[in-house]
Amino acid sequence: MHKIHFVQNTSQPKLATQIGQTLSEQAFLRLRRDVIGGAHAPGAKLKVDELQESYGYSSSPLREALNRLSQEGLVKADDRRGFRVAPISSEDLADLTHMRLMVEVPALRLAIEHGDDAWEAAVVAAAHRLERAEAHLGEGPQVLDEAWSQVHRDFHMSLLAGCPSKRQLALSASLFDQAERYRRFSARHRVSSRSKNREHKRLLEAVLKRDADTACALLAEHTLGTQRNVDAALLRMRSAAN
Repeated sequence: MHKIHFVQNTSQPKLATQIGQTLSEQAFLRLRRDVIGGAHAPGAKLKVDELQESYGYSSSPLREALNRLSQEGLVKADDRRGFRVAPISSEDLADLTHMRLMVEVPALRLAIEHGDDAWEAAVVAAAHRLERAEAHLGEGPQVLDEAWSQVHRDFHMSLLAGCPSKRQLALSASLFDQAERYRRFSARHRVSSRSKNREHKRLLEAVLKRDADTACALLAEHTLGTQRNVDAALLRMRSAAN
């Protein structure tokens, strides 16, 4: 099966226009959202003619969007076979996690070192929004809720926002988004719950205390937790197939 449909992914009209965005940018953002969200399954072929029908864009902005997604590692391009959603694998996740630990953890240390009062206030506000979103959720996996996923991303990006390196921030955001596919995969196949709320609170407390060593250790463990959960889910799937 190539496609998993979610109600939230079809909320925008096909030809909706966003102020200040080109058609290529719109196509990129919508396709990117659906790849990350799992509407296009890992390994699924992305045929331009089918995407035209689904999204309402011509081939040119869609091809540009697919090439940009390929540069991010979310889509694989092949001259003979076209485009496919990047597969999910333990090897790819290990590489992604390695990069996140190399980029995001040092970014947090720099943010704690350089962040001012405005940065700290923004972190507290983002944490409050995340806590409120979690309070309104039911028993299902949080990461599969679109609103929670957005405020979760906002919280993590707010933590790093005090980092003075724009390139490091941009790379951190890209890596975080690539990991979102794995977070959602893990949530769909998880057999036990993971208390992210407690992890976020401990991380927030360390950041507000400007305890960089503790905060960085907590963020590293938070990141490694995703890898462990996905690896466990992949192992269960392989065992079930055998």
